[in-house]
Amino acid sequence: MATVRFHLLSTLSPAEVVRVLTDFGPARTELWPSIDAEHFVVHDRGDTWAEVTEGTAAAWERARYQWDPAGDTVTITTLDSKLFGAGGGWVFRATPEANGTRVDVELTRTPQAFKGKLLAALLPLVGPSSLRKSFAGPLQAA
Repeated sequence: MATVRFHLLSTLSPAEVVRVLTDFGPARTELWPSIDAEHFVVHDRGDTWAEVTEGTAAAWERARYQWDPAGDTVTITTLDSKLFGAGGGWVFRATPEANGTRVDVELTRTPQAFKGKLLAALLPLVGPSSLRKSFAGPLQAA
């Protein structure tokens, strides 16, 4: 199992961070550079959860998002993934700061296949900086 932790500072409020992470409208593929229209499907959703497939041809994931609209945490459980298979996921915690929000991110991968295990071993080395960059735009990082 590989776990990567990092944080970024956002100019958004904690509620806005949660809203951006859980907005599954048609603009999602424009806002998030790691999601293309061909690999974005909202399978089902409720007031506090959604099951979606998103990503690209190279790396897609089907996941269940859960959140409390009045809360500060979004939990994403990986149901299936091209690279890593089922298991693991993401946790985003938004904490108010003086000029916005600190967003703490934790990514856990539990690959079964050899290729996934190899990629998971590299995540702690290259993951934090590349992932921080991919979230900076959508979350309006400072």
